[in-house]
Amino acid sequence: MTTRKEHSLTGRITFGLMLKAFQSVKRNRGAAGIDKVSIAMFEANLNENLRALMRDLKQGTYEPFPLRRAYIRESPIKVRPLGIPAVRDRVAQEVVRRLLSPIFERHFHPASYGFRSGRNCHQAIAFVLRECRAGYDVVLDADITGFFDHISQPVLMAAVAAHVADGNILRLVEKFLTSGVMEDGVFTPTTIGTPQGGVISPLLANIVLNHLDWELDKAGFRFVRYADDFVVLCPTHARAKEARVLVEHVLRDLGLELNSKKTTETSFGRGFTFLGFRLSARAVTVRAKSVDKFQAKVRELTVRKRNLDADVIAQLNRVIRGTANYFATPFSHCRWQFRNLDAFVRRRLRCMKLKRISKRANFRVRTAHLRRLGLLSLLDLCVC
Repeated sequence: MTTRKEHSLTGRITFGLMLKAFQSVKRNRGAAGIDKVSIAMFEANLNENLRALMRDLKQGTYEPFPLRRAYIRESPIKVRPLGIPAVRDRVAQEVVRRLLSPIFERHFHPASYGFRSGRNCHQAIAFVLRECRAGYDVVLDADITGFFDHISQPVLMAAVAAHVADGNILRLVEKFLTSGVMEDGVFTPTTIGTPQGGVISPLLANIVLNHLDWELDKAGFRFVRYADDFVVLCPTHARAKEARVLVEHVLRDLGLELNSKKTTETSFGRGFTFLGFRLSARAVTVRAKSVDKFQAKVRELTVRKRNLDADVIAQLNRVIRGTANYFATPFSHCRWQFRNLDAFVRRRLRCMKLKRISKRANFRVRTAHLRRLGLLSLLDLCVC
């Protein structure tokens, strides 16, 4: 059956769409790109900036700036590179994302939960738990080697072109992919991959891996995917081995490969990690790496050279509330971990206040005093 392609998407770029795209970029905040124009600076002359950008997008004269290289620390010894687009380019990507998303949403597999409207991590985990408890408790916990850095751009463009016939939009997607990266004044072209940090990158990831989803479905496997993170749920170990062979074959066609060191065949009884949780037949808890990330954020905010003031409490509360909102779910069992993490936060604040570690710190800065300062508690926010 011939796939119906979408034409004349460029004609759907209106000032209203431009404005909605900017509002979305503003909500997501983020730093300035290589042009050093912040969201506030862009907004100061918003109508003129949006109209100029809209004209460039519609006429085909738009050229993105190179991405600004930045790094985020994932652990004390590991950093992950990000490519930060200019605010203007983030708006342009959001415009194209809003045009493409409804087209591809019709073709995405129901087991894909990442970066799709009305779907989230908790729904993905709840589905995994239901399937495991229904007997599909042998798990292929898959990991793709450097997914965003190794996506084949020709494969990606072919997947987009299979449903889109507007040449201008296709050229815009290609420009986003090939805009290059600027680091320490040195320009590096990007001929492979899609930039982590780009607004449109999650949609492009779903478009590429949608082929894998339907191949797994065709072979009768049950699975859940969230962007490049996925698990295949099987009734037997033999079936899990078949799944691994199929996944390796399909990824090879996409120019990708499984990370043999991180891809494991396990079981619900032994437990496995998925989307920040550790799932097992006994309990659903916060995985160790997520605990380490929380503690790293708290350490960063509570260095002893800072004063314990309302601003520190407000920043800590944002971290605490975000952690509780994600991990305190009806299906998780995190109370004992939350209790320990609350004690860790209080310990850090007492060291910050007294500028040293003291065995009598609990008596000198009591928990009630920290609560009066407005400090939130993970345990109080827990519904699990």
